[in-house]
Amino acid sequence: MTAISTPDPHPFKERAGISTRVAILFLFGAILFLATPFYAQPFYFGADLSYVNEMEDCGVTYYEDQVSEDPYAIFQQHGCNLVRLRLWHTPSWYDELNEGNRYGDLDDVKKAIGRAKAHGMEVLLDFHLSDRWADPGNQLAPQAWLPVVDDTDVLKDSLYNYIFNTLSHLHGEGLLPEWVQIGNETNKGILLSPADNQTWTLNWARNAALFNSALQAVDAVEQLYGQEIRTVIHIAGPSQADWHVNGFVTNGVTGFDCIGLSYYWPWHMPTDIEDTRNIIESLKAQYPDKGVMIVETGYIWTTGWNDNANNLFNSTHPDYSPASPENQREWLIDLTTAVIQAGGAGVVYWEPAWVSSPCRTEWGQGSNYENAAFFDFGNNLLLPGGIEWMEHDYGPVSTREATPMEDQIQILWDGRSNTITLKQPGQLSETGRYFVSSPTGRILSSGIFSGPEHTFQLAGLPAGLYLVYAEATGHRSGVKKITFMK
Repeated sequence: MTAISTPDPHPFKERAGISTRVAILFLFGAILFLATPFYAQPFYFGADLSYVNEMEDCGVTYYEDQVSEDPYAIFQQHGCNLVRLRLWHTPSWYDELNEGNRYGDLDDVKKAIGRAKAHGMEVLLDFHLSDRWADPGNQLAPQAWLPVVDDTDVLKDSLYNYIFNTLSHLHGEGLLPEWVQIGNETNKGILLSPADNQTWTLNWARNAALFNSALQAVDAVEQLYGQEIRTVIHIAGPSQADWHVNGFVTNGVTGFDCIGLSYYWPWHMPTDIEDTRNIIESLKAQYPDKGVMIVETGYIWTTGWNDNANNLFNSTHPDYSPASPENQREWLIDLTTAVIQAGGAGVVYWEPAWVSSPCRTEWGQGSNYENAAFFDFGNNLLLPGGIEWMEHDYGPVSTREATPMEDQIQILWDGRSNTITLKQPGQLSETGRYFVSSPTGRILSSGIFSGPEHTFQLAGLPAGLYLVYAEATGHRSGVKKITFMK
């Protein structure tokens, strides 16, 4: 997390028309999309909602259009398909705050996973592997493991058992996450002693043994329960990624599925969006079997504040100034466009619901991030604003439905009866195909239709966001985003 220069203007701000590179990509993607429906690249539009339970316990109510709303429903309805949640080992420091309630422990995470799954969103569980915040400068082992912190063999067994037992417990509750992150912003070695945590410490032999033990625990859970879990390693700063990933791979840590990056302009400048695209492209070329995802990013909508806690950052990129909800949205759209161009797997916004509250943190009363959340100082969703980044039309990876056209198959959704009606243009009656997919491209059901109008019922799926695709010879294909509430 890093400081600012003024780079050359990049093509992503050219609002008059999309760049040639993006146009070619989207044209190719559209051709692939029409030829093989819903086999397009999965893409995740994510939000880290780790603070939501705490905020609500502190009296926060979230609103959209001045109507109170479940924040999980707000994000799901605006295109979110992945919720990231942090897990600390034993966050006992919460005992001295507010009512002494703990957050970020297993009980809190279980509640949050349940809420995400009830709204049809996948979950990325972020094991911080510490009792408190882990980041590039802090990787302190949990207090419970300090007696064995210098015995790598015993420590890696403790780590294995912790991850295996945690995931097994979640499976027993029907809450097994689809994604697991091993450590948070692990730019230096994980599970460090207090002395080593005070310095830059990266012992690759020790680090590799610990990471491999954690990944083996996830693999064991997958095999035991027959449920896929994708794994992420996490590096802060795109410019640091190549060196760190090379370190993992050359030291024998290869069993992960995805490279996760943090990218915040105020902390990682002068690395800009174009640089980030190039870095992701390079990582994809070097490690074609790995996904690459921005698992943390953020951008402010105001330089103001609403409480007594200092905000984490107040600077903006010169191309996206001044701070405003619209510029927050545009920065996120352009970053996401770059990630899609480079073949990345998703973008996750860090803490868009961490608004001000009467409660205290370790750093003061309120939030350190209310100026970068997606809600105004009255906790009403900002529209226009940053959340609309998830709904932007990115072509075949979008959660946004296609723009209706005269010669396009119409897809009509009746949420009361859970029925979908397909209408062919001009009363034509070609035989066609339809598909129902998750927003990430997984086909869940399909069928054949014919005649000018065809109706079928959606059933057997959990509540959530889905895409319906229909194609027939001689027509433009139709795409419709629906919210299925059972």
